[in-house]
Amino acid sequence: MKIYIGADHNGYQYKELLVDYLEDLHHVGIDLGNETADKHDDFPLFAARVALAVLAEKDSRGILLCGSGQGVCIAANRYKGIRAGVIWNTQEAKAIRNDDDSNILCLPARSIDAKMAKQIVDTWLETPFAGASRFKRRIKQLDELN
Repeated sequence: MKIYIGADHNGYQYKELLVDYLEDLHHVGIDLGNETADKHDDFPLFAARVALAVLAEKDSRGILLCGSGQGVCIAANRYKGIRAGVIWNTQEAKAIRNDDDSNILCLPARSIDAKMAKQIVDTWLETPFAGASRFKRRIKQLDELN
């Protein structure tokens, strides 16, 4: 699977780690973030790059990182068809895939360690969308919002 990754300076270290980790898992990790940890960068740019790439590439997903995860999540969810959420543990990673068919995972770099980041990614990648009619109905309602 193609997985696009973007991060601001707060998530830069994990972005680098996760690109390599995804390759180890036999996914294609595509880095759309900064090439350096520039403390003056702005997260909306990286969130936009990842969201647009996910929308353009069928069956791809994205991972975004910033300090709290909230900024990149807000930015990504501005795009119709993106279902992004800030996740800090494996239970939430499972829920957002199972119930909401999440296509972008947002991680709070200041609140989790590298081990937890990998566990969250594993769970998020391994959990299928349940496809229950109520979940599909809710996703359709989201897509109909302006």
